[in-house]
Amino acid sequence: MNYTDDSITNLKGIGPAKARLFNKLGLYTIGDLLEYFPRGYKDKSEITKIRDIKPDESYTVRVRAAGKAQEGRTRSRLIITKLTVYDDTGRLNAVWFNNRFIRNAFREGDEILMHGKVKRIGKDLVMEVPEYERLSDSESINLMRITPYYSLTEGLSQKDIRKAVYSALRYADEKQADVFPEELRRKYGLAEINFCISNVHFPESMDKLELARKRLIFEEFFMLQSGLIHIKMLNNAGEKGISFKKTSEIKEFIKDLPFKLTSAQARVFEEVSKDMESSGIMNRLVQGDVGSGKTVIAALALFKCVRSGYQGAMIVPTEILAEQHMMTLTHLLKNTGIVIELLKGGMTGKEKQKVLDGIKEGKIDVVVGTHAIIQDSVSFDKLGLVITDEQHRFGVRQRALLSAKGENPDMLVMTATPIPRTLSLIVYGDLDVSIIDEMPPGRKKVETYFIDSTKKERLMNFVKKGLDEGRQAYFVCPLVEESDKLELKSAIEYSEELKNKYFRNYNVGLLHGRMKTDQKNEVMYRFREKEVQILVSTTVIEVGVNIPNATYMVIEDADRYGMAQLHQLRGRVGRGEHQSYCILISDTKNEIARERLKYMTKTENGFEIAEKDMEFRGSGEVLGQRQHGLPGFKLADVFRDAKLLKLSKEAVEYIYENNKLSNEDYRKMKAILDCRFQKMLDEITLN
Repeated sequence: MNYTDDSITNLKGIGPAKARLFNKLGLYTIGDLLEYFPRGYKDKSEITKIRDIKPDESYTVRVRAAGKAQEGRTRSRLIITKLTVYDDTGRLNAVWFNNRFIRNAFREGDEILMHGKVKRIGKDLVMEVPEYERLSDSESINLMRITPYYSLTEGLSQKDIRKAVYSALRYADEKQADVFPEELRRKYGLAEINFCISNVHFPESMDKLELARKRLIFEEFFMLQSGLIHIKMLNNAGEKGISFKKTSEIKEFIKDLPFKLTSAQARVFEEVSKDMESSGIMNRLVQGDVGSGKTVIAALALFKCVRSGYQGAMIVPTEILAEQHMMTLTHLLKNTGIVIELLKGGMTGKEKQKVLDGIKEGKIDVVVGTHAIIQDSVSFDKLGLVITDEQHRFGVRQRALLSAKGENPDMLVMTATPIPRTLSLIVYGDLDVSIIDEMPPGRKKVETYFIDSTKKERLMNFVKKGLDEGRQAYFVCPLVEESDKLELKSAIEYSEELKNKYFRNYNVGLLHGRMKTDQKNEVMYRFREKEVQILVSTTVIEVGVNIPNATYMVIEDADRYGMAQLHQLRGRVGRGEHQSYCILISDTKNEIARERLKYMTKTENGFEIAEKDMEFRGSGEVLGQRQHGLPGFKLADVFRDAKLLKLSKEAVEYIYENNKLSNEDYRKMKAILDCRFQKMLDEITLN
């Protein structure tokens, strides 16, 4: 959308002080205002005569002031301002509380629009704290229409934002060029952009509002999907990747694994293999539920890479996770002769230099570590494959750094966050997606329960029994320290409570995001070595940590987490031979929250949970959790607007398959894509 970049201070009534309030909402320009879509609407278009009013309902009335407003006080010193108004059918009293401005706001005979809920008090009809607007020659933007409601910040009212948006619309004067050419609008039944912007803010009718919303939602889906294809093309434009060898050794390696690949693992590795053997640069995501066996795919890809004469790197978010992957890969590749080393911050200078020299000289085939791997000090002899955790996505700058270390290495992104296929098209649209949708046989189900705090004593005794049998437990809570605003368990306070009240004879450790890396590593090491029986943690343990002996996951205030997040936390247990349990504690009275928690007890399928999570919370929130630099949606929702998502995908395919961007009519669209998504390329980056 071609909105002007002029400052909102160009609008009448918005000076520097008021502009700062708008800035708090991210509103700096005329374009920002026009794209600040309402969160909802109320139909106030129908004018009701006073005689037709029924108490306890809301109405819009067109009335005159019978005189000046009268002010009084209650015994509790509350100021009440009353204005009697009338039309040709009757009278009612409008009442405001502690509002000194109202006293002088009206003169006798003033014509006023009012909207509010009406009560009967004695014989009188009373409209308490009504919205109002004095009628003049100008158009009403607050009443006598389908009225928009916006998200606010302190100091700004609905009237302030409506007035600013209305002024912005007049400023733009319906001269915005449409990114969609007429051919595309006609083909997909899309309204023109100026019509849409006007009617999404101040709808002329509900039908026109729907037409506007349809077009704007379609555009959000379209621009993102088109942009991601654009990124994919820009990433690979003019660049030749590595063609890895086909080798019979891989079959022998698979045969020698201590387990049989699932059919899903075999299918996904076949997709990875084809990418690696092609001359293009692989950019593939392997998506699978917790415990589905993604690391095996990584091991197979690394084997193929090394046997083709190249080095591989695995980049993960934490040193703890790096150590874990190091152990797993060492075990899987133990009889292959492949040399694997760990690169981490806790190494001595001498140890680190030895690893750096080994990488540079080609003596180390595979290196595992954090994103420090791509720093200047790390030089590869022949880097061919980079495998990254889901938290590590690469923008232009990072890709350039990696390319400089090898010959345009292939990229494989691993994620254990199951999201619906429709959503993965959006979140990972710049990647080719492979899904491991099958669990290895024999994995024990994690028994999941939802309880309230009245059952706390029984729960603690249940956990004690397991600890006495040699097991370990996680206890998770949302905050690090006590907050006055949220009555949630603090990790620090909670660990003390567990130590002093329930588990005096056990070692209780504490882990949270504010701790230094070496402190976290120390706690996790002690937990892994069974020196600590109970680990109290925030969600810092959500990603990747594998402790097979931990069989209890207790989550306090579980209603505060999304279902996908709860599923990730639950995935930290159930990794060993013993039966594991996940207990969700919540005293929430919110029915939707309770329904979400009950659903968690019924299934362990991450993709089903992700679909349900989207149903409960909307795709916007699910998308918002992801840290990939992708723009979010203002109006669109993947679950609710699935038909428009499908239609927009069809439109994107139509444009790219028919090379429409080279046509004169599509020149504006191409320019916008080039501009908007080059920026996005730069922002997709390492966290």
